[in-house]
Parts: sequence; structure tokens; C-alpha cells
Amino acid sequence: MTIQPTTFQNVSMAVLDGLHNSTNSSGCPDTEAWNWVYAHEPAYIAIICALGILLNLFVLIVFCFHNKPCTVAEIFLGNLAAADLILVCCLPFWAVNIANNFNWPFGQFMCKAVNVGIKMNVYCSTYFLVLVSIDRYIALVHGLSHGRMRRPKYAKLSCVMTWGFGLLLSIPAFIFREVEYFPQYGVHACYLAYPSRTMELCYNGALIFLSFMLPISIISFCTWKIIRALKNQAIDRFNAEKTEQKATILVLVVLLVFLFCWIPFHLVTMLDLLFKAQVLTGCALESALDICNQFFTYLGFFNSVLNPILYVVVGKNFRKKVQELLKQWGSRRRMNFESTRSNMSSTLKTLV
Repeated sequence: MTIQPTTFQNVSMAVLDGLHNSTNSSGCPDTEAWNWVYAHEPAYIAIICALGILLNLFVLIVFCFHNKPCTVAEIFLGNLAAADLILVCCLPFWAVNIANNFNWPFGQFMCKAVNVGIKMNVYCSTYFLVLVSIDRYIALVHGLSHGRMRRPKYAKLSCVMTWGFGLLLSIPAFIFREVEYFPQYGVHACYLAYPSRTMELCYNGALIFLSFMLPISIISFCTWKIIRALKNQAIDRFNAEKTEQKATILVLVVLLVFLFCWIPFHLVTMLDLLFKAQVLTGCALESALDICNQFFTYLGFFNSVLNPILYVVVGKNFRKKVQELLKQWGSRRRMNFESTRSNMSSTLKTLV
């Protein structure tokens, strides 16, 4: 386990890939942009965390406490909200770490656990959207022939398998994350300590395929088919099933926002992998990748805040559920109030 000489300020992928991936062996000079990044990152992360926790909790409350059972699409979206919630709950640790000049104060176990939580839920969020896109594709394109596949029990089983798959992809983060003291920087850093550069390149290459290329290909194919189906006005059942159309429009918006938030991050990750493999070289490129890694990482995390907002703005069915839930709680309060008043009245009559 070795760390190449670098200036500690040049930390690329501080949240997802850690100190080891930020090593700058080329002696490239620091850029002034890093001062701006370090000055604003903790506050930006804090905003993401506060909004993400409140909004995703709100979504989960609506889905869990509504008196009607969730549809297949709502099961997937509810699990997506849970993954986003866990993700934003892990980010404050990195905000403290950055504000503390990358001196990790939480110990070895939290170094591993926090990063597993972040990575696992990034992967799970991606594959929950894959499940959502497949569900909409089956509902609109193969509704008659494959309708049996769209059952809540199959949706719940798919969600369990997705959580397990996300945990499996995060195991290397648990194994290789270490806290080590670096005297040249005077910090205890939480970083990825790969045994070799070959293993690092192989692992990152596999993750690019499993967490980007494969799911994006499935999502893109399903989205293209869904858009074609929605445009096909000759199919009468689409006109009849307005609920399916409304749910599909919400899903399409969520998918498009997801692509907007995460594709830049994955493209930069691919370029970073080529740079580490020395296919690409140059100080200007290295500095640009470092800054872009930071910016696009947090753009991706911001997707966890946007999803609940989209449910309210675009999702008419979700807004209807919120209204019904408020009425449901209102009627319960009235019933409790009337029951209490009746009991008090009976007690007074007894005393008299």
C-alpha cells in the first residue's frame, strides 16, 4: 500500500474515490479553483443533506401511511426515496471531513460504513430507476402479454435483490477503505488503499460498466420505447388508461433528470480512468478532471433532492395521495376529538 507524493490540496473524487485516487504524481501546480471548491463544498453538502432528508422523508411518509396499497411504480419510487435518504444522511460526515482539511475524525469503522452507505445507495438508486423504466416499458408496450409480471410481490422481490446487488458492489469499498496518518500533511485520511494500481483499474472499469454503461443502456432503450408508445395515438387503450400515462410522464421526467445529473459524472470518471491508465496525459487535463470530478459528483448527489420535488411538481397522482393522506389524518383527529369529548361528557354525567 503506497501513496504517491502529492500536494494534499489536490483531492479528486473526495467523496466517492478518496485520497488514493487523487494523488498527483506529475507535480502539476495547484489551481486557484481549489480554494473556491474547499470554501463552498461543506455548505453545499449541508444544503443537499437538509433538503434531501426533509423531502425524501416526506415522500416515504406519503407512500407508507396512505391507506391504499402502493402500485408497482410507487414501490420502486418509494425504495428510490429510501436510497436517496440514506445517501444524504451519509454526506454530513464528508462535509465535516472537508471542513476539517480532510482529517477524518470519526474512526476506522465509520470510514468504511459511511463510504459503503454512499456507494451502495448510489448504485441502488440507479437500479431502482432501471426497474421503474422496465415497469413503464412493460405497462405501455407489453401490457397485455406481460401484465402478470407487474405484481407488487414481484416488485418487492426485485427491490430486495437490488439492495443486495448494491451491497455486493460496495464490498470493495468496505475492504479497501482505511484511515491512515500522513505526516507530510498532518492528517488522518480516510482513503481507498488498493493493493495495486492494476486492481484499482480493473475494479473501477467494472464499476463503470455495472453502474453506468449497463443501466444507462437499459434506461435509454426503455425510455425510447416508452416515448414511441406515448406518441402512438392509434392505440386506444392508452387513451383509456390515463393513470398509466400520468405515471409514465412522471417516470420519464425522473429518468431524464437522473441522466442530466449523473451522466457528466460517469463521463468524467471514464476519462479519469483513462488518465490513470496513462492513455491520456497532461497537467491541464489532470487539473480539469480533478475539478470536474468534484463539481459533477455533487451535481449527481443533488439528484437525491430533485426527485421528491419532481413527484410534487409533475406527479398528479402523488399530489392526490398527499391530499387524501391529509384528509385521512384530519378525519382521524376529528374522530379522536369526538371520542374524547364523548368520554368527558359521560364522566361529567356520572359525577353529577
